[in-house]
Amino acid sequence: MQLDLIPQIKHAKGGNFFLLCGPCAIEGEEMALRIAEKVVGVTQKLRIPYVFKGSFKKANRSRVDSFTGIGDEKALRILRKVSDTFKVPTLTDIHEVSDAIMAAEYVDVLQIPAFLVRQTDLVVAAAKTGKVVNLKKGQFMSPESMKHAVQKVLDSGNEQVVITDRGTMFGYQDMIVDFRGIPTMKQFAPVVLDVTHSLQQPNQSSGVTGGRPQLIETIARAGIATGVDGIFMETHFDPANAKSDGANMLHLDHLEKLLTNLVALRNAVNGLQ
Repeated sequence: MQLDLIPQIKHAKGGNFFLLCGPCAIEGEEMALRIAEKVVGVTQKLRIPYVFKGSFKKANRSRVDSFTGIGDEKALRILRKVSDTFKVPTLTDIHEVSDAIMAAEYVDVLQIPAFLVRQTDLVVAAAKTGKVVNLKKGQFMSPESMKHAVQKVLDSGNEQVVITDRGTMFGYQDMIVDFRGIPTMKQFAPVVLDVTHSLQQPNQSSGVTGGRPQLIETIARAGIATGVDGIFMETHFDPANAKSDGANMLHLDHLEKLLTNLVALRNAVNGLQ
Protein backbone atom coordinates (compact mmCIF):
# COMPACT_ATOMS: atom_id res chain seq x y z
CA MET A 1 0.00 0.00 0.00
CA GLN A 2 1.18 3.50 -0.83
CA LEU A 3 0.04 5.70 2.01
CA ASP A 4 0.24 8.90 -0.01
CA LEU A 5 -2.32 7.57 -2.51
CA ILE A 6 -5.11 7.64 0.07
CA PRO A 7 -7.24 10.72 -0.68
CA GLN A 8 -6.73 13.64 1.74
CA ILE A 9 -4.08 11.82 3.80
CA LYS A 10 -1.65 14.24 5.44
CA HIS A 11 1.97 13.88 6.63
CA ALA A 12 2.43 10.71 4.58
CA LYS A 13 6.12 11.34 3.93
CA GLY A 14 7.16 12.17 7.49
CA GLY A 15 8.36 8.73 8.57
CA ASN A 16 5.74 8.45 11.30
CA PHE A 17 3.32 5.58 11.86
CA PHE A 18 -0.18 6.13 10.47
CA LEU A 19 -3.31 5.98 12.60
CA LEU A 20 -6.70 4.37 12.00
CA CYS A 21 -8.87 5.69 14.81
CA GLY A 22 -12.43 6.53 15.75
CA PRO A 23 -15.46 5.06 17.48
CA CYS A 24 -16.41 1.42 17.15
CA ALA A 25 -19.74 2.33 15.57
CA ILE A 26 -21.35 5.47 14.22
CA GLU A 27 -23.95 6.27 16.89
CA GLY A 28 -24.92 9.66 15.47
CA GLU A 29 -23.59 12.75 13.74
CA GLU A 30 -22.70 14.81 16.80
CA MET A 31 -20.63 12.06 18.42
CA ALA A 32 -18.77 11.26 15.22
CA LEU A 33 -17.87 14.89 14.58
CA ARG A 34 -16.84 15.40 18.19
CA ILE A 35 -14.47 12.45 18.14
CA ALA A 36 -13.09 13.33 14.70
CA GLU A 37 -12.41 16.94 15.71
CA LYS A 38 -10.33 15.81 18.69
CA VAL A 39 -8.35 13.16 16.81
CA VAL A 40 -7.72 15.45 13.84
CA GLY A 41 -6.39 18.16 16.15
CA VAL A 42 -4.00 15.78 17.92
CA THR A 43 -2.74 14.10 14.75
CA GLN A 44 -2.17 17.43 13.03
CA LYS A 45 -0.13 18.61 16.01
CA LEU A 46 1.95 15.42 16.06
CA ARG A 47 2.11 15.09 12.25
CA ILE A 48 0.57 11.63 12.22
CA PRO A 49 -1.10 10.46 8.99
CA TYR A 50 -4.71 9.88 10.01
CA VAL A 51 -7.74 7.94 8.74
CA PHE A 52 -11.03 8.28 10.66
CA LYS A 53 -12.58 4.89 11.45
CA GLY A 54 -16.25 4.18 12.15
CA SER A 55 -18.44 1.16 11.47
CA PHE A 56 -21.62 2.01 9.58
CA LYS A 57 -23.15 -1.18 10.96
CA LYS A 58 -22.18 -3.99 13.28
CA ALA A 59 -23.10 -7.43 11.97
CA ASN A 60 -21.08 -9.74 14.24
CA ARG A 61 -22.74 -9.19 17.61
CA SER A 62 -23.01 -11.76 20.38
CA ARG A 63 -26.71 -11.16 21.09
CA VAL A 64 -29.68 -10.41 18.89
CA ASP A 65 -30.54 -7.35 21.00
CA SER A 66 -27.07 -5.79 20.62
CA PHE A 67 -26.72 -2.41 18.90
CA THR A 68 -26.09 -2.87 15.17
CA GLY A 69 -26.40 0.64 13.78
CA ILE A 70 -28.51 3.71 13.09
CA GLY A 71 -29.23 2.78 9.47
CA ASP A 72 -26.76 2.05 6.71
CA GLU A 73 -27.19 5.11 4.51
CA LYS A 74 -27.53 7.43 7.49
CA ALA A 75 -24.26 6.23 9.02
CA LEU A 76 -22.42 6.32 5.69
CA ARG A 77 -23.57 9.89 5.11
CA ILE A 78 -22.11 10.80 8.51
CA LEU A 79 -18.79 9.25 7.50
CA ARG A 80 -18.83 11.39 4.36
CA LYS A 81 -19.59 14.48 6.46
CA VAL A 82 -16.60 13.72 8.69
CA SER A 83 -14.41 13.54 5.60
CA ASP A 84 -15.82 16.74 4.10
CA THR A 85 -15.67 18.67 7.37
CA PHE A 86 -12.16 17.77 8.45
CA LYS A 87 -10.57 16.88 5.10
CA VAL A 88 -9.49 13.42 6.22
CA PRO A 89 -9.95 9.98 4.68
CA THR A 90 -12.39 7.56 6.27
CA LEU A 91 -12.63 3.80 6.84
CA THR A 92 -15.52 1.46 7.51
CA ASP A 93 -15.88 -2.31 7.66
CA ILE A 94 -18.10 -4.35 5.39
CA HIS A 95 -19.77 -7.70 6.01
CA GLU A 96 -21.51 -8.66 2.78
CA VAL A 97 -20.58 -8.47 -0.91
CA SER A 98 -23.36 -5.94 -1.48
CA ASP A 99 -21.81 -3.66 1.17
CA ALA A 100 -18.65 -3.14 -0.89
CA ILE A 101 -20.06 -1.00 -3.69
CA MET A 102 -22.42 0.84 -1.35
CA ALA A 103 -19.72 1.76 1.21
CA ALA A 104 -17.15 2.61 -1.48
CA GLU A 105 -19.38 5.53 -2.49
CA TYR A 106 -18.72 7.16 0.88
CA VAL A 107 -15.34 6.06 2.29
CA ASP A 108 -11.71 5.67 1.21
CA VAL A 109 -10.75 2.42 2.96
CA LEU A 110 -12.81 -0.78 3.16
CA GLN A 111 -12.06 -3.06 6.07
CA ILE A 112 -12.66 -6.81 6.10
CA PRO A 113 -13.51 -8.01 9.63
CA ALA A 114 -11.30 -10.67 11.16
CA PHE A 115 -14.04 -13.30 11.23
CA LEU A 116 -14.61 -12.78 7.46
CA VAL A 117 -11.10 -12.43 6.09
CA ARG A 118 -11.22 -15.90 4.48
CA GLN A 119 -14.45 -15.07 2.61
CA THR A 120 -13.14 -14.88 -0.95
CA ASP A 121 -16.17 -13.19 -2.52
CA LEU A 122 -16.14 -10.45 0.11
CA VAL A 123 -12.40 -9.77 -0.19
CA VAL A 124 -12.58 -9.72 -3.98
CA ALA A 125 -15.62 -7.42 -3.97
CA ALA A 126 -13.75 -4.96 -1.74
CA ALA A 127 -10.64 -5.14 -3.91
CA LYS A 128 -12.56 -4.52 -7.13
CA THR A 129 -13.88 -1.20 -5.85
CA GLY A 130 -10.34 0.14 -6.17
CA LYS A 131 -10.37 1.35 -2.57
CA VAL A 132 -7.65 0.58 -0.06
CA VAL A 133 -8.48 -2.79 1.55
CA ASN A 134 -7.64 -3.34 5.22
CA LEU A 135 -7.59 -7.04 6.04
CA LYS A 136 -8.07 -7.86 9.71
CA LYS A 137 -6.10 -11.00 10.59
CA GLY A 138 -8.46 -13.70 11.73
CA GLN A 139 -8.19 -14.58 15.42
CA PHE A 140 -7.94 -18.19 14.24
CA MET A 141 -5.25 -17.63 11.58
CA SER A 142 -1.47 -17.73 11.65
CA PRO A 143 0.48 -14.70 10.41
CA GLU A 144 1.85 -16.79 7.54
CA SER A 145 -1.64 -17.61 6.26
CA MET A 146 -2.46 -13.92 5.72
CA LYS A 147 -0.39 -13.97 2.54
CA HIS A 148 -3.30 -15.76 0.85
CA ALA A 149 -5.78 -13.06 1.82
CA VAL A 150 -3.38 -10.41 0.52
CA GLN A 151 -2.93 -12.35 -2.71
CA LYS A 152 -6.69 -12.34 -3.32
CA VAL A 153 -6.62 -8.53 -3.30
CA LEU A 154 -3.57 -8.42 -5.58
CA ASP A 155 -5.07 -10.97 -7.97
CA SER A 156 -8.13 -8.74 -8.22
CA GLY A 157 -5.98 -5.95 -9.65
CA ASN A 158 -5.65 -3.88 -6.47
CA GLU A 159 -2.26 -3.24 -4.85
CA GLN A 160 -3.66 -1.00 -2.11
CA VAL A 161 -3.81 -3.56 0.70
CA VAL A 162 -2.81 -3.55 4.36
CA ILE A 163 -2.97 -6.15 7.15
CA THR A 164 -4.19 -5.38 10.66
CA ASP A 165 -3.33 -7.75 13.51
CA ARG A 166 -6.00 -7.82 16.23
CA GLY A 167 -4.68 -10.62 18.36
CA THR A 168 -5.07 -14.37 18.34
CA MET A 169 -7.46 -16.39 20.45
CA PHE A 170 -5.61 -19.07 22.37
CA GLY A 171 -8.36 -19.51 24.96
CA TYR A 172 -12.10 -19.09 25.11
CA GLN A 173 -12.20 -15.59 26.62
CA ASP A 174 -8.95 -13.82 25.88
CA MET A 175 -6.77 -12.48 23.07
CA ILE A 176 -2.98 -12.61 22.80
CA VAL A 177 -0.74 -10.60 20.45
CA ASP A 178 2.16 -12.64 19.11
CA PHE A 179 4.63 -9.96 18.06
CA ARG A 180 6.62 -12.50 16.05
CA GLY A 181 3.84 -12.18 13.48
CA ILE A 182 4.54 -8.51 12.74
CA PRO A 183 7.75 -9.01 10.71
CA THR A 184 6.24 -12.12 9.13
CA MET A 185 3.21 -10.24 7.79
CA LYS A 186 5.30 -7.24 6.73
CA GLN A 187 6.67 -9.52 4.02
CA PHE A 188 3.21 -9.46 2.42
CA ALA A 189 1.90 -5.92 3.06
CA PRO A 190 2.17 -2.99 5.48
CA VAL A 191 1.06 -4.06 8.95
CA VAL A 192 -1.15 -2.26 11.46
CA LEU A 193 -1.61 -3.28 15.09
CA ASP A 194 -5.11 -3.02 16.50
CA VAL A 195 -4.34 -2.14 20.09
CA THR A 196 -7.92 -2.04 21.38
CA HIS A 197 -9.47 -5.18 19.89
CA SER A 198 -6.31 -7.08 20.87
CA LEU A 199 -7.36 -6.43 24.46
CA GLN A 200 -10.89 -7.74 24.08
CA GLN A 201 -12.19 -10.48 26.31
CA PRO A 202 -14.87 -12.05 24.10
CA ASN A 203 -17.44 -14.73 24.81
CA GLN A 204 -18.35 -13.46 28.26
CA SER A 205 -21.28 -15.25 29.91
CA SER A 206 -23.34 -12.03 29.70
CA GLY A 207 -22.97 -11.94 25.92
CA VAL A 208 -21.25 -8.54 26.20
CA THR A 209 -17.55 -8.45 25.28
CA GLY A 210 -15.14 -7.38 28.02
CA GLY A 211 -11.71 -5.81 27.74
CA ARG A 212 -8.52 -4.59 29.41
CA PRO A 213 -8.10 -0.97 28.24
CA GLN A 214 -5.50 -0.25 30.93
CA LEU A 215 -3.04 -2.19 28.75
CA ILE A 216 -3.62 -0.18 25.53
CA GLU A 217 -0.39 1.77 25.86
CA THR A 218 1.59 -1.38 26.71
CA ILE A 219 0.44 -3.12 23.53
CA ALA A 220 0.85 0.02 21.42
CA ARG A 221 4.40 0.63 22.60
CA ALA A 222 5.33 -2.97 21.88
CA GLY A 223 3.87 -2.64 18.38
CA ILE A 224 5.87 0.49 17.62
CA ALA A 225 9.03 -1.14 18.96
CA THR A 226 8.37 -4.17 16.75
CA GLY A 227 8.10 -1.99 13.66
CA VAL A 228 4.41 -1.81 12.79
CA ASP A 229 3.53 0.64 10.03
CA GLY A 230 0.31 1.79 11.64
CA ILE A 231 -1.76 1.77 14.80
CA PHE A 232 -5.50 1.05 14.95
CA MET A 233 -7.52 2.03 17.99
CA GLU A 234 -11.08 2.80 18.92
CA THR A 235 -11.84 5.79 21.10
CA HIS A 236 -14.87 7.47 22.64
CA PHE A 237 -15.54 10.39 24.99
CA ASP A 238 -17.76 8.12 27.12
CA PRO A 239 -16.64 4.49 26.69
CA ALA A 240 -18.83 3.25 29.55
CA ASN A 241 -21.92 4.28 27.60
CA ALA A 242 -20.69 3.55 24.08
CA LYS A 243 -23.14 1.39 22.17
CA SER A 244 -20.50 -1.07 20.96
CA ASP A 245 -17.18 -2.37 22.36
CA GLY A 246 -16.93 0.25 25.08
CA ALA A 247 -15.11 -2.16 27.41
CA ASN A 248 -11.90 -2.07 25.41
CA MET A 249 -11.94 1.48 23.98
CA LEU A 250 -9.52 4.28 24.85
CA HIS A 251 -11.05 7.30 26.51
CA LEU A 252 -10.72 10.28 24.18
CA ASP A 253 -9.13 12.34 26.96
CA HIS A 254 -6.15 9.97 27.04
CA LEU A 255 -5.46 10.04 23.30
CA GLU A 256 -2.99 12.92 23.06
CA LYS A 257 -0.67 11.65 25.79
CA LEU A 258 -0.65 8.16 24.32
CA LEU A 259 0.09 9.35 20.78
CA THR A 260 2.76 11.76 22.02
CA ASN A 261 4.53 8.85 23.73
CA LEU A 262 4.20 6.65 20.64
CA VAL A 263 5.65 9.34 18.36
CA ALA A 264 8.63 9.72 20.69
CA LEU A 265 9.13 5.95 20.66
CA ARG A 266 8.79 5.83 16.85
CA ASN A 267 11.48 8.51 16.52
CA ALA A 268 13.76 6.46 18.76
CA VAL A 269 13.11 3.30 16.72
CA ASN A 270 13.75 5.17 13.46
CA GLY A 271 17.08 6.31 14.88
CA LEU A 272 18.16 2.69 15.39
CA GLN A 273 17.69 1.70 11.76
